[in-house]
Amino acid sequence: MADPGTENGSDALARLASVRGLNSAEDVVMQWDSNSSDHARQSKIWEGLQHESDAYLEAVDEIQTALESLTVGGNNQKELTRAQNLCQLAMTRLEEELRHLLLTCSEPIDPEWLVDNCSRAGSFNSRRLDDAEGGNDFDADVNDDVDAGVDGEVDAAERPDDEEQREDKPFSRPVGNVNPVLDFIPPATVLDLTNIVKRMIIGGYERECVQVYASIRKNVLEETLTLLGVEKLSIDEVGRMKWEDLEVKISKWNQRMKVCVRALLASEKHLCESVFANAPVSVACSCFNELGKGPMMQLLSFGEAVAISRRSPEKLFKILDMYETIRDLLPDIKDTFCGEACAPLRADVEAILARLGECAKRTFGEFEIAIQRDGSRIPVPGGGVHPLTKYVMNYIKFMCDYSDTMKLLFDEKEYDLDDEGGNESSREGSFRDGSLRDSPRYSSRSNDGERGGSTELSTLGTQTIWVTKVLLSNLEEKSKLYRDLSLTYLFLMNNIHYIVQKVKTTEVRAVVGDDWVRKNTSQVRQYASSYQRAAWGKILSCLRDEGIHTGGGFSSGVSKPVLKERFKSFNAAFEEVQKAQTSWVIQDDQLRDELRIAISDKILPAYRSFLGRYGHYMETQRHPERYIKYTSEHVEEFLNNLFEIHSPSLSSRDLRRRSSHHGSSHHGT
Repeated sequence: MADPGTENGSDALARLASVRGLNSAEDVVMQWDSNSSDHARQSKIWEGLQHESDAYLEAVDEIQTALESLTVGGNNQKELTRAQNLCQLAMTRLEEELRHLLLTCSEPIDPEWLVDNCSRAGSFNSRRLDDAEGGNDFDADVNDDVDAGVDGEVDAAERPDDEEQREDKPFSRPVGNVNPVLDFIPPATVLDLTNIVKRMIIGGYERECVQVYASIRKNVLEETLTLLGVEKLSIDEVGRMKWEDLEVKISKWNQRMKVCVRALLASEKHLCESVFANAPVSVACSCFNELGKGPMMQLLSFGEAVAISRRSPEKLFKILDMYETIRDLLPDIKDTFCGEACAPLRADVEAILARLGECAKRTFGEFEIAIQRDGSRIPVPGGGVHPLTKYVMNYIKFMCDYSDTMKLLFDEKEYDLDDEGGNESSREGSFRDGSLRDSPRYSSRSNDGERGGSTELSTLGTQTIWVTKVLLSNLEEKSKLYRDLSLTYLFLMNNIHYIVQKVKTTEVRAVVGDDWVRKNTSQVRQYASSYQRAAWGKILSCLRDEGIHTGGGFSSGVSKPVLKERFKSFNAAFEEVQKAQTSWVIQDDQLRDELRIAISDKILPAYRSFLGRYGHYMETQRHPERYIKYTSEHVEEFLNNLFEIHSPSLSSRDLRRRSSHHGSSHHGT
């Protein structure tokens, strides 16, 4: 056991040393007291020589040591009070120095430099960045090239060399494969800030320290957001915005979110942790939450405003872009805004993500309703592909670029499109091949009756097939606008074939399944057959033998009046087809060729055979050209040019030939 006298002597020596240290520290602190001299008032310690700042930090450490010693001893209240007063003076000066250092080195970040560093570090590896560059837009190309800078292109001649920029701009230090952590403040200055912060927190000035740091760095973040083009828009402003303008802003927002989360905020978090490295982790977390939550919520508020704005089908893909952007950034956001202090912000991010997801599902429902309500009453010339068909299938094709996201959204819970304001009875329609009730909307299985098999479909698959059913129902109604039944069938054949080809040649096939493709390909063939019967059945009936022979048998005589009437009926029917179908179109080359061949295989052999059997009877009559107006070659030529966009009739071709011949003769005389 130690001797009490010896212990008291040691304490006395320690207190004496503390007093001597306090005396020397007082000289340094009072030298930089703003009230002591103009030099102290006008100068900053950390702008001077290194040994001056080191000496001041040592003085602060001496004061802290003296305070600890005097507090434990408790026998020298006068010296304790003096130490406390010196500590307060030192803390006030350190707070002033901290503010000055931060203001001096805290300039807004050059947005072009920031984006360029993010690009080189690989932060834009998400495919959705393409839409900010105009590469994946459904309605319009939004050209917002990252390399051109935020506010427009910068002439290369106006850009300073990298060496000249190094003094003014932070040093980029990519970390890992994705996130670029950038040094916004020079490392030497960070060390100075760390030393100051350490002394202030030990001295009991944690709150003042955090307030100074957070307020200054928050202003830097907000100014940088402004330079990046991030606007403060209210929900009303977003709601009143024209879609064309909002579309551009969404594309920019997607890019800015990646820049801000993966570079700006991540680097700011790294800086905050470095400056508060000697403080408890909770202090750095609380400080960063204080300075970062405002800018982060400014970014997220735009997403929330879009999510609750009026829904319309054209917004779906941009909403999905926003959803994917936040979803992809969610791990980064959670990593950056970690800790208990940031828990409310993380909850807000997840809530906005959920709202965007729900908005995407509801917008898809609006798409179905828009198809259903399309009541255009102008028939497409020539039975071609209707603009609605092209719009819907392009829409579905683009939607399938987001198939993984859409599957995730639809499979989160059963989604009923009836909630969109429609009712089941309004969606019921009839097809010539049955009812809409066989839609996969009512089942997750796609049945193949011929093979007796079935394929499990995702909820997205059933919803997509349902939309095609709604489209086909609308097309059925539009087909009734044609007075000619054969043109009705041609219109339906063209449109369903277009739908099938869009499905077969895109990612849509993987969503709806092969059973759907087989079923609707068969539907195309059925409408093609129906068209042939309706358009060419009358012509074929003119080429039958029934009723031509006087005795009823083939070996009996021929009734020339009946035969004449047959030839006249064929001519009239063929001329009617020419007149009507000259302007009819099949835009798909393969389908056009297949249907031409199918028609030719029926018409040409029948006409050639009819001419071979009965043509010589007409040649002995007066004016045989009245009955045999078309050779088989003429018919073949017309059929070979059928369904061209500008397919001429024989009569107009003959007129042009006569005109051309007349012109040549006239030229030669």
